Amino acid sequence: MTKENEQIWPIPESLQEIEHYMKQRVGLGVSFDFGVRKLKILKREVHFYWVTGLCDTGFITDIVEELVDINDHEKLSADLVKIVENRIVNQSVSPIKTLEEMVTQVLSGLIVIVVEGADTAYAVDVRNYPGRTPQEPDTEKVVRGSRDGFVENIAMNTALTRRRIRDEKLRFEIVKVGERSKTDVAIGYILDIADPDLVNIIRKELNAIKIDGIPMADKTIEEFILKQGYNPYPLVRYTERPDVAAAHLLEGHVIIYVDTSPSVIITPTTYFHHVQHAEEFREAPVMGTFVRWSRFLGILTSIFLLPLWLLFVLEPSLLPDRLSFIGPNEQTNIPIVVQILLADFGLEFLKIAAIHTPTPLSTAMGLIAAVLIGQIAIEVGLFVHEVILYVAISGIGTFTTPSYELSVANKIGRITLLILVSLFHTPGFVIGGTLLFIHLVTTRTFNTPYFWPFLPFEPKGFLQIIFRRAIPGSILRPSIVHPRNRYRQPPAGE
Repeated sequence: MTKENEQIWPIPESLQEIEHYMKQRVGLGVSFDFGVRKLKILKREVHFYWVTGLCDTGFITDIVEELVDINDHEKLSADLVKIVENRIVNQSVSPIKTLEEMVTQVLSGLIVIVVEGADTAYAVDVRNYPGRTPQEPDTEKVVRGSRDGFVENIAMNTALTRRRIRDEKLRFEIVKVGERSKTDVAIGYILDIADPDLVNIIRKELNAIKIDGIPMADKTIEEFILKQGYNPYPLVRYTERPDVAAAHLLEGHVIIYVDTSPSVIITPTTYFHHVQHAEEFREAPVMGTFVRWSRFLGILTSIFLLPLWLLFVLEPSLLPDRLSFIGPNEQTNIPIVVQILLADFGLEFLKIAAIHTPTPLSTAMGLIAAVLIGQIAIEVGLFVHEVILYVAISGIGTFTTPSYELSVANKIGRITLLILVSLFHTPGFVIGGTLLFIHLVTTRTFNTPYFWPFLPFEPKGFLQIIFRRAIPGSILRPSIVHPRNRYRQPPAGE
């Protein structure tokens, strides 16, 4: 039954009706983790509903003790509903008027208190979701910097962000997505910086999602709000670092937090957002620029090194005399392009295997693959030495890409270029590189040019991409996010 077809049932005054509804709707008495506690206070029934494992039992015990104490200090003629509301020892108490909302709150981890004869129930936030403590993300490690990271609890994730931005204009709007999962999704932005049109678009897209549940969390949200199709390049940036999320909020980006996910979605983003890393901003500007250029070189190597080497192998006349040594010196019965693809996919197999292999064994597996398989493959004539060398260099360039999604997209682009070069030689390399460039230039995310500030060209933004500028010199926010307040720092003289 969809939400549009559900009938809205007000809270009945009879607790037996509520209990019957809970048995029929959520399996009270069948599901072992759905509980009810019945009390007798001033000769009237008071019921507690909760889900075991999502609540802090210490808080529930304190509330029960406080309410039971009413029998010893209040008269029978007292207004029990008002007394219960005032005696609930918790900072977050919300009135509830419908049974549907009551079920949603209980399944979200709150406890709901209902009083006999009252048409209002009270939801008390005593949530204590199972989870882990904040720790540094494995994919975004830094040499020097904070060691905390987002976790699977949306409340803790927003708290980690507020710890870094104590601004009264910081907003977290929360909605529930999924007819069955009812997953909490929050939109984070700074009111007087973020583009209100962007906030409205994201809010509208989230409210328009119609699905039973989003167990894959933020990735499902991305697919709904962007409709990426078969474009391999990531249109949003993921991060598990609160400092990175806070930095983007201050630039004017909008962040999407999804409960049960340790990563958040940064919107809008360009290609160059995916090649930035927190390490660049934890070093001196010169060192940060050096690290950034090294990363750019690694990314270019991961895309173009293998196709370019294959082109020189197929057309040695393109090489100057000083570089005539490039290319395999020994003959082989297997075409070079087949060797490259086999080695490249073999590297991908190793990466997938490492993900599914326990950590103590993954290192040993890598050594076996690199030493035994690689060496034996060369000795039996399956590969030539140069193929292993250039595939390994290209693979290292892939691992220098901070964004995992971008590294996979670049690998798809590299394989496409390899096939085109093997078929058409020089025209294949030129046409393939041109088509890849056109694809990146014409891609847009939330109406944002994907290749900004290169195209459309903006000198100031381009210089900020090429050079890691000192923070005191970064006065303006990036224009690509259309910030309402462009100045990070007051202009001179103010």
